[in-house]
Amino acid sequence: MASHYEAPIRRPLVTGEKSYHDVSVDVARPVEGKANRAWWIVFSIALIAFLWGIGCIIYTISTGIGTWGLNKTVGWAWDITNFVWWVGIGHAGTLISAVLLLFRQKWRMAINRSAEAMTIFSVIQAGLFPIIHMGRPWLGYWVLPIPNQYGSLWVNFNSPLLWDVFAISTYLSVSLVFWWTGLLPDFAMIRDRAVRPFQKKIYSILSFGWSGRAKDWQRFEEVSLVLAGLATPLVLSVHTIVSMDFATSIVPGWHTTIFPPYFVAGAIFSGFAMVQTLLIIMRKVCNLEDYITVQHIELMNIVIMVTGSIVGVAYITELFIAWYSGVEYEQYAFLNRATGPYAWAYWAMMTCNVFSPQFMWFKKLRTSIMFSFFISIVVNIGMWFERFVIIVTSLHRDYLPSSWTMFSPTYVEIGIFIGTVGFFFVLFLLYARTFPVIAQAEVKTILKSSGERYKRIREAGNSLVGTGADNRTSGIKVSSSDEVEIPKSMTPEGDSESQKNSLLQSIGTFDPTTQTADDLKRISGVGPKMEGVLNSIGIYTFLQVSKMTKKEYDLLDSLTGSFPGRAERDDWAGQARKLIN
Repeated sequence: MASHYEAPIRRPLVTGEKSYHDVSVDVARPVEGKANRAWWIVFSIALIAFLWGIGCIIYTISTGIGTWGLNKTVGWAWDITNFVWWVGIGHAGTLISAVLLLFRQKWRMAINRSAEAMTIFSVIQAGLFPIIHMGRPWLGYWVLPIPNQYGSLWVNFNSPLLWDVFAISTYLSVSLVFWWTGLLPDFAMIRDRAVRPFQKKIYSILSFGWSGRAKDWQRFEEVSLVLAGLATPLVLSVHTIVSMDFATSIVPGWHTTIFPPYFVAGAIFSGFAMVQTLLIIMRKVCNLEDYITVQHIELMNIVIMVTGSIVGVAYITELFIAWYSGVEYEQYAFLNRATGPYAWAYWAMMTCNVFSPQFMWFKKLRTSIMFSFFISIVVNIGMWFERFVIIVTSLHRDYLPSSWTMFSPTYVEIGIFIGTVGFFFVLFLLYARTFPVIAQAEVKTILKSSGERYKRIREAGNSLVGTGADNRTSGIKVSSSDEVEIPKSMTPEGDSESQKNSLLQSIGTFDPTTQTADDLKRISGVGPKMEGVLNSIGIYTFLQVSKMTKKEYDLLDSLTGSFPGRAERDDWAGQARKLIN
């Protein structure tokens, strides 16, 4: 019987018994490889939507805001609904990157990069709507507090609308710096793996000279913590100030002190839902199931469930306070939401935001990938309806029944919104093809604490020495002449004959009666041992090696089992073509 209590090892955050090299290869694959058909289909759809939105924006600016469905009573509607919705979606990035970092939550490491990117792209979409709503965006500099020929014509510093400008611009700049700082080690990894000189030069510039020294890592940790400390108040302040656009007015349905915490919870709610949507798609398209696991999906669902419950309490509190206040205007505003002409939007909001997240109490449902994907979309639809209900239903019936009216969006407004959705996905898809979507440097820090392999080794009572992925402990020795000594277990003798035939069918076979074998050791990365392995497969000439493409490299990796991706990274085919010439 054990003399002490040993805490159980937590479920692995990274599955598949990954080595450090595996992480680098998996993270770099979307950047180094070619886009698949699914990526091009989604990108084409997003680009068409984006171009449609640009057309609607040009038409609006050239014709005027009269192309929208606004009227004297409903002066805010579709545009501000979309503005608040996009700002809310961007909220989760700061929470995941800053707050969870300060609380040392390791599960954030596989999802923080994409969440931060989502923040940047969604805030860009949000910023478009106030600019378009100006009607004459080329006169936008008038809102800046600069000296002018009208003397005391300055912006109103007491207005929450101006606070919005400062809050969102600060939010965008801090999020951008935070995001880029975390990318530096990953840009350096892509730089060091790059084969093409142009690609190496670009990522050298983007990595800001990162060398991986201890001093670099020390500064990286310090800057990350400082930025996290600066960004944490933004989680509360940004949407608090957005809520004050409404709460500081005297419009029934808006004039309430519960708006700041209510809006913050709703922003985290919708932001996590959008992160969930993107991650579930990305883990499948980019083959990242070992990094974005069911455990990540489950933890995200728990946050969605908790924040959704907070939003539900806020809805009930609003109704109670309206009744308890005894103010008939407030009472009518909320009664009109639930039973008036926009009741369909109100009950869609309640169904999506209050009832649907409660399914996450059941573990079987919150660990289901498809159900999680469905709920994440439902929540985002519900949060859009929440903003629509708050804005439109509070305005369309004011104190004068003679001014009561309805609002209906025009095709131009709908087109602009669809355009921003397309623009968002265009940016995100381009990001996924050019930037590392997983923070590989951070993920590597949790491999040993989460790998099933290490759990089994420890349970067996064996030493952990020799279980690493570097050449000092893995049993694969690398000589100074760039030669890789392959253990016998890695030779292709026991591998599939069909793979060997498929490879030789693509690059050609060697006929010793008519051809002469080349010295393959002249290719950088091929030593005597590797040359022997290639010969045993049937590869003897530079001509055969020169015909290798991505498909043949993968087959070769499967046959040799040694250092996956090395042949492609060192461009053996390109070297062979030069040697032929």
